[in-house]
Amino acid sequence: MQTIRLDGQSLTRDRLVAVAHGAPVELASGALVAVQRAADFLAEQVRREEPIYGVSTGFGSNADKLLGAHPLRDALPGAAPSGRSLHEELQRNLIVTHAVCVGEPMSADVVRAMLCIRINTLLKGHSGIRVQTLQALAALLNAGIVPVVPQLGSVGASGDLAPLSHLAIVLLGGGEAFFEGQRMPGGEALQRAGLEPVSLSYKEGLALNNGTAQMLAMGVLALHRLEMMLDTADLAAAMTLDAFAGRLGAFAPEVHALRPHPGQVQVAGNLRRLLSGSTLADIAYHLVPKFRPWLPASWDTPESQALRFDIGWDWVPADQRHGREKFYLRFLPFRGGKKHQPQDSYSLRCIPQVHGAVRDAAAQAARVLDIELNAVTDNPLVFPEKTDSTHVEEQVISAGHFHGMPLALVLSYLKAAIPTLASISERRLNKLVDPATNDGLPAFLIGNEDGTESGHMIVQYTAAAIVNDLASRAHPASVFSVPTSANAEDHVSMGANEARHVLSMVEDLGKVLALELYTAAQALDLRRDMINAARELARRADAVALAGKVQGGPASDAPGREGFLAEVESLRAQLAQADAFHPGTAVAAAHARIRATVPFLARDRALDGEVAAMVGLVASGALLPAAVAAG
Repeated sequence: MQTIRLDGQSLTRDRLVAVAHGAPVELASGALVAVQRAADFLAEQVRREEPIYGVSTGFGSNADKLLGAHPLRDALPGAAPSGRSLHEELQRNLIVTHAVCVGEPMSADVVRAMLCIRINTLLKGHSGIRVQTLQALAALLNAGIVPVVPQLGSVGASGDLAPLSHLAIVLLGGGEAFFEGQRMPGGEALQRAGLEPVSLSYKEGLALNNGTAQMLAMGVLALHRLEMMLDTADLAAAMTLDAFAGRLGAFAPEVHALRPHPGQVQVAGNLRRLLSGSTLADIAYHLVPKFRPWLPASWDTPESQALRFDIGWDWVPADQRHGREKFYLRFLPFRGGKKHQPQDSYSLRCIPQVHGAVRDAAAQAARVLDIELNAVTDNPLVFPEKTDSTHVEEQVISAGHFHGMPLALVLSYLKAAIPTLASISERRLNKLVDPATNDGLPAFLIGNEDGTESGHMIVQYTAAAIVNDLASRAHPASVFSVPTSANAEDHVSMGANEARHVLSMVEDLGKVLALELYTAAQALDLRRDMINAARELARRADAVALAGKVQGGPASDAPGREGFLAEVESLRAQLAQADAFHPGTAVAAAHARIRATVPFLARDRALDGEVAAMVGLVASGALLPAAVAAG
C-alpha cells in the first residue's frame, strides 16, 4: 500500500481511510523541526522553573498543585534519594490512571485512524512532544500493533482522554494490544515487533491523550461509509421507481432549479442518470397490466404457461367516462397496474428532497471533519515563536481546542439524517409488497396461487425493526452534558458517543437499503415480465384473445361489443408495436449484479442466507461500480 506522508497540514479523509485500512505512514522532516522546537522550549521553561499547566502543575482540578524539585518522601530522615522524576511521573501517571474505558474493543480500523490523527496533530509543533516520542508512535502504527481500546469512556471534552490513554499506555509498555492476530500485553506486542517502550517527558502524556481523535476517527470512517450508502440509496430508489413504472417529471432539472439545495439537485441528477434508457418509467397508464393469479387456463401456449402469473385490465365503459373525455382521448379506457394520476407517492416523488437533505447533512459534516483533521486539539498550546513575550503564559496558552462540540453537533445532525434515509427506503419497500399500494404487482411479490406463500412479507418486518431501532438511537448525545473532574470540566460534548452511534447506525442503514434492493429486484422482474407478457400476447394474438384479459367489457352478443373490441385492438396495436420493455441501463446493470448473487423468488424458500448475501453486497459497495459503468 502507498505510504501516507503526515505533516500536520495535508491529511485528508481519503488518506486517513487508507491508513485505517493498513497503509503505513511517514513523518515529514520539515514538520519535525517545529516539533523539536516546541519540546526544547518546554525543557527550557522547566529549567527556569516556570509554572506551566500540565508540565509543572497537576491536571484538571489539580491544576493548583505545583511540582516540587524532588519527591517529598525523599526528604524523610534517613531516606535514600529515589531518583524519581516528578515531571516524568506526572506524565506517566496521567496515562495509566486515565486508561479506564470499558466495553468491547474498538475495531482495528478505528484505532489505526486514531493513531494517525494523533500523530498528524502533534506534527503541527504546538504540543511539546519530542521527536523521538512521535517517531515511536509512528513506528507502533507501522508495525501493525493495534492497542486495545474499549469503546466506552470518553465524554468528548479535554478530548477523548480515556480512549487516547489506552493508545498511549501501549507505547509505555502497558495495557493490551492486538498484534499478528493475537491479543496480548502491550509490552509483549512491542517486544515482538522489535520496539522499545517510551518514557515520557514534559507534557508528553497530555499531548498524547488530550484531543478529539476517537470522535474524529469514527466520524471520518462513518462518513466514508455513509457517502457510499448515499449512492446506494439513490440506486435503490431508482430500481424501485422502475419497478413501479414511475413518473420522472419530479426529477426534471428545471424543477430543481427553482429550489437548488445542492444535495437535492445532485440526487435528481443521479436519478435521471440511473433511469436513463428506461422504457418502464413514464409508460402510458393503459399499457401496464395488473397481476392476476395464475390458473391452468390463464395462457394458451407452452411458453406462456411457464409464466408465474396471469395479467389483466379493467375496462372503463363509456357511461363512466363523463367529465373525463379529454383524458380518454389521450389514454385508452383500460385500468391496469398504474393508477390514473399524474403523481407518485411522496416516497417516490420526494426522493431528491429527502435523499438530498441527507447529502447536505453529510456535506456539512465533511466540512467540519476536514478542518479537524489538520487542527491542534490538545492543551495547553505552545507558541515558542512568540519571542517578544513578557510572561510564559503568553507562549503556553490554556484554551479549549480539546472540546468536541464542533464534531458532536454535526454528528448529531447525521444521527438525525440516517434514520430519515432508512425510513423512506422502508416506505418504498412497503409500497412494493402491499397490494393496495404496489400498482398492480402481486401481494408480497409472490404468485401464491395456492395460498401457501409469504414471499417478501417478512422482509419488510425486518426493515421496519431496523428503522425503529435507528430512530430510537437518534437522540443527540451532544445536548446532555455530564460535568466531570470535580466540575473543572463543567461542560462536555459527548461527541465520542455521537461518533460511536453514527458509525454503527451507518452499518444498519446499509441493511435497510439492502432489503429494499432485494425487494425491488423481485418487483422489477415481475413488472418487466408482466408488461412484456402482455406485449408478446399482443404480437401473436388478435383483439379477441387480448379481450380475454380484460374484465368489464360487454359480452360477445351484447350491444357495444364492436366498439369495445375496437378499443382493445388499439391497446393490442400499441403493445405489439413497442420494443421489449426494460429498466434504465444503470438499473439493469445493478439488477444483473443482484441476480448473480440471489435468484428470483418463484416459490417460497429460506431467505436468511440471501438476505445476508444482499447485506454483504451493499456493505462491500460492489453494486455501485456496475451501475456507474453502465450509466
